[in-house]
Amino acid sequence: MKRDDMPSLLLLPFPPDPADRHVLSASYKPPLTATLSQLKRSDKASKLIVAVPCPKLQGPYIRFKTFCWPEAQSLVASIYAIISVICAQLSIATDVNAGPNSVDATVILIDHGRNKRFTPDSKPAIEPNNTIIVDLATFATAYHPWDRIFHVRSELGLNVFNTYLKLAEGKQTLLHEQLVPVEGGLSLNVTKAEDAEPAPQTQCYPVVCLGGTFDHLHPGHKLLLTAGSLLLKVPEKGSPNACKFIIGVTGDEMLKNKKYAEFVEPWETRARNVLLFLSTLLTLSPKGWKDGAELEIVETDGNLSAWFRGGLITVQCVMIQDAYGPTITLEQIDALVVSGETRSGGKAVNDKRAEKGWKALDVFEVDVLDAEDISDGATKTENFASKISSTAIRQRRAEARLP
Repeated sequence: MKRDDMPSLLLLPFPPDPADRHVLSASYKPPLTATLSQLKRSDKASKLIVAVPCPKLQGPYIRFKTFCWPEAQSLVASIYAIISVICAQLSIATDVNAGPNSVDATVILIDHGRNKRFTPDSKPAIEPNNTIIVDLATFATAYHPWDRIFHVRSELGLNVFNTYLKLAEGKQTLLHEQLVPVEGGLSLNVTKAEDAEPAPQTQCYPVVCLGGTFDHLHPGHKLLLTAGSLLLKVPEKGSPNACKFIIGVTGDEMLKNKKYAEFVEPWETRARNVLLFLSTLLTLSPKGWKDGAELEIVETDGNLSAWFRGGLITVQCVMIQDAYGPTITLEQIDALVVSGETRSGGKAVNDKRAEKGWKALDVFEVDVLDAEDISDGATKTENFASKISSTAIRQRRAEARLP
C-alpha cells in the first residue's frame, strides 16, 4: 500500500484544564483547521487520526485501571464537534467513503500525563489494560505507519511530539518530510485545589449494547461508538471470556420511508463500516495497526462479527427491526449507550426487561455534537446537528446527481 493511502496523524497537546468547549475550541481549532486544510484533496479522500494525550486512567496496576466516562466522552464529543464545524466551513465531507474533498477523522484518547517521563532505556511495548484506552508508548508501537504526522508548534505540543518520536524509535521509519508542524491555539491550565475531589470513576462492563442506523457513518456515529467501546471491561490476556460489544444496526426495511431513502446504504455496508471504524480503536499489534492484514469479518445468521486484541473483545453487529433490538432478547447485557435523541428508549428498554424479570441496564447518554462556543457565528446547535446528519448527507448526494 502506498504511503499516501495511509491515514495521517495529528498529535494534539494536552487539553486545557478545565476543558470546557469554549476553551477547547480556542486550543484545538487552529491546529485542526491547519491539518484538515492540508488534507483536503480534490482527487481522493483522506483519513486522519486525532490523538489526544490526557491522563485519563487511574489505578496502580495496569489490569485494574479506571477512568471517568462522562469526562472522557465529553472530551471526545467536543473534539468531534470542532472537527465538524471546521469541515462545514471548509466544505469538507466528514462521512466515511465520501470521496474527494472528504476527511474521515477518528478521535483517539491516549493516556499520558504532563509529568510522565520515559528513561533513555524505556522500550515501547504493547500493554493493554482493562479499558480500551492505551498509553503513549503502546500507541507509538501499535498505531502506524502514517502518511504524515502533524504536530503542534507550541511548548506543550513539542513536549508530546518529542516524547512520541522517542517512543516510536526503532518501531517506525519516519522521513523528515512526513513531519509537519502546525500552529497551536490557546494554552491554558488552571491548577486545581489540592483538596479537590477526584472525578468519580466509572464501572466498566462485560457486555455493552447500543443501536443506530449508522447510515453514511459520520462524527455523531463515531462519538456514539467510541463512547460505547470506552465502557468495555477488557479481560486479562488468556481469559476464556471475551467482553462483548453488541451493536444494533437498523434493518433496511425500517428505513424505507426515510427521506432520500434511495441513498440509504445497504445494511451490510453500514454494519461493515461500523466494524472497520472500531478496528481503528481496538486493534493492537506490535507490527503496526496497518500491517497489511485485513480485518476478518465473519457472518453468522445474518449478523456480522469481528474479534480484537487476541479475541479478548468481540464486536457483533446485529440487524434490528424494532426499537428494542437485542436488549430484550439477550438477558446478559449490562449497559446501554444512548444519544440525546434516543434517551427515552433507555427507560422503555428497562421497562420491557422488568416485565421479563431481568435486571435493568445501566444507561449512559452521550453528549450532542454542539456548535455553541465553537462556531464563529451564531450557529444554533439544532441547525448544526441537522447539517451533519445522515439525512443531510443523503440530501447532498441526491442533489449532486441532479442535472
